[in-house]
Amino acid sequence: MTTMLTRIIKFYVQGFREMTIGKTLWAVILIKLFIIFAILKVFFFPDVIKQKAEGHEAEYVAEKMLPVF
Repeated sequence: MTTMLTRIIKFYVQGFREMTIGKTLWAVILIKLFIIFAILKVFFFPDVIKQKAEGHEAEYVAEKMLPVF
């Protein structure tokens, strides 16, 4: 007797095996995600905290987040 979870997993595995155009679309999606998160982050989003804190990141963040009275 198979459980509901096993039937759901088998359903998706069979669906991915029988894909033709879907595999190409998944490849395009994964390539786009790689470009967004790996390449654009390196060139357009520098690590500002590391540059300004110079080894004292926790103190820098605490200073910026907590109000000074």
